[in-house]
Amino acid sequence: MTALELEQSTDAGGAQPGKGLIRRHPTLAAALGCLVSFAVFWTVQRLLHVTMIDLMVYRAEGFTVRNGESLYDMVATSAHLPNTYPPFAALLFTPLTLLGVPAMRTVATAGNLLLLVGVVHLSLRLAGRPRRLPRPAAAFALSALLVWCEPVWTTLRYGQINLLIAVLVLWDLTRADTRRLAGIGIGVAAGLKLTPALFAVFLALAGLVRAGQLLRSGARVRAAWNPWLRQAAVATATFLATALLSALALPRDSYRFWTEIVYATDRVGEVEITANQSLRGALARLLHTHDPGTAWFVVAGLTGALGLALAVASLLRGRRAWAAVACAATALLVSPISWSHHWVWCVPILILAGSEALRRRGTAARRWWTVTGALGLLFCSFALWWVPHRWHRHEELHQNGVQMLLSGSYPLAGLALLALTATRLWRLRGRVGQGDAGPSAGAGGGR
Repeated sequence: MTALELEQSTDAGGAQPGKGLIRRHPTLAAALGCLVSFAVFWTVQRLLHVTMIDLMVYRAEGFTVRNGESLYDMVATSAHLPNTYPPFAALLFTPLTLLGVPAMRTVATAGNLLLLVGVVHLSLRLAGRPRRLPRPAAAFALSALLVWCEPVWTTLRYGQINLLIAVLVLWDLTRADTRRLAGIGIGVAAGLKLTPALFAVFLALAGLVRAGQLLRSGARVRAAWNPWLRQAAVATATFLATALLSALALPRDSYRFWTEIVYATDRVGEVEITANQSLRGALARLLHTHDPGTAWFVVAGLTGALGLALAVASLLRGRRAWAAVACAATALLVSPISWSHHWVWCVPILILAGSEALRRRGTAARRWWTVTGALGLLFCSFALWWVPHRWHRHEELHQNGVQMLLSGSYPLAGLALLALTATRLWRLRGRVGQGDAGPSAGAGGGR
């Protein structure tokens, strides 16, 4: 029984022992189910001898910092993988050098599973769910299912930090706007990986629009300094603090990163490979080229502008959850490289879609359940890997139409999400004051 079914269940008759336990102690029952699912997941990954290769790179970065060597000349593992993160990330990876490899893998896996529960919990809070079931019970039950999504599976397979990034961002976006230090999470996330900085841009734009509205209504300049502007400023200041700390601790590496490495997008990997689920990767496969060039700049620019506009409009309308997932999808689409495991944002997307289904009845509910089911099937089917994709073989440059659809499934899902966001905003036009929320609204207004 899923968390969404539990929330809808009100039948108290004909209780079976298992159902009685679920009704009396839903959090305990969900936690036990989650523990079983996680144990099976962990066992399967160990039986498949997952390499956690990115975690090994992180550890190598930590050793490089400790030994005073060059971060951006090092390569790690038998695959000769380079460091592509800002130097601040390497500083945070140094504690990994204190653990042996088996212990490090155990800690990383356990930590990522806990972070998944955190992502689910914060996503439920963002969507304003559940209404009747305790939120921890819903979080455990949904985590037991969502751990099997391909982006989550691949994140743990490689030992990646995507779930940490999502937790930092969602923690900020679900905090009350009155919290003066809201924005720190986004700033730290941007210090680890640059892409989350788009959330600060999104908040700044929303804050500027709200400030303009306040000024036009006769408010004073001081009153126009709203919580969204403050949150964007805190995020920016935090990000700059991570860069300053890195510059003080690793001046040579910091200089090289900001003057050279940050522009070397091909350093991360081959653009056209199936694992790259950004618009750039999809266009490379569609055009049968290693570099889509101008086509990507145009498409990414238009998508970025549209996605930010939709995210800002959603936030101004009080649809905070829609604003968050629209901004996340935009960041994933326009990034030069978005590996499939970066799409752990499928977790809040699926929870939001399910929430939309729960608040409707009849045909509308069936449509939203269909959307939720289709997205769940997409992210849990591993369909993007059903095409030839051997490393360094460039097989993706020779795909047929069906293979292109499969290997471009995540970008298509991201574009579909933006289309859904636009459709919802269109239907809300003219309904001023109905469900709208200003910047002082609390978190969880994700209707």
